[in-house]
Amino acid sequence: MRSERDKMLAGELYDPLDPELVRGRDRARDLCQDLNATRESQQAERRRILEELFAAGGDDVWMQPPFFCDYGSNITLGKKCFFNFNCVVLDVCRVSIGDYVFFGPAVQIYTATHPLEAELRRTQEFGKPVTVGSDVWIGGGAIICPGATIGSRTVIGAGSVVTKDIPDGVLAAGNPCRVIRNITKS
Repeated sequence: MRSERDKMLAGELYDPLDPELVRGRDRARDLCQDLNATRESQQAERRRILEELFAAGGDDVWMQPPFFCDYGSNITLGKKCFFNFNCVVLDVCRVSIGDYVFFGPAVQIYTATHPLEAELRRTQEFGKPVTVGSDVWIGGGAIICPGATIGSRTVIGAGSVVTKDIPDGVLAAGNPCRVIRNITKS
C-alpha cells in the first residue's frame, strides 16, 4: 500500500493529517523558525539550517529571512538563488528552481490545492508541482499557482498571479499573468 507521502508527491489525493506528513511539516517549521531567528552575523548557522531544510541547493542559496515552507525537502534549488524577505513556498509537491533565480519580497509559490467538492475537501488535498527555469526574476508579491512552469530567462512582474505556464525569455505580468513581450538584448 502506498504511503500518504507517496500519494502527495504524485499529485494524488492524500490525507494531510497523516502522522508522517505532520512530522515532516513540524520539522520544516522548526527549521524555518530557527532560520528566521538568526541575525545577519550568523551566516554559518543560516547555511547549516538551509542545507538541512532543502532537498538541494541549501549550500549556496542567499536567503533573507523570514522564509516559510511546508516541508523544504520537496524544494530543489539550482546555483546561487536569492530569496528576498518574507517568501512562502507550500511544497506538498516538488518545487524545482533553476540557477540564478531571484525572488522579490513576499513571493509565494503554491503547489498545494484542494478538491472543489466540500465534503472531500474536509479530509483530502492534493498538489501540482511548480518549475522555475534558470535566470528568472520574479517580482515582489507575485504568486505562482499549482502546476505552473516558468521558462528560463523570464521576468515576472511584481504582484502577478501565475496561473499557467509562461515560456522562456519573456516579460510577463498581471492577474492572471500573461506575456507582455519577448525579452531582447538592448
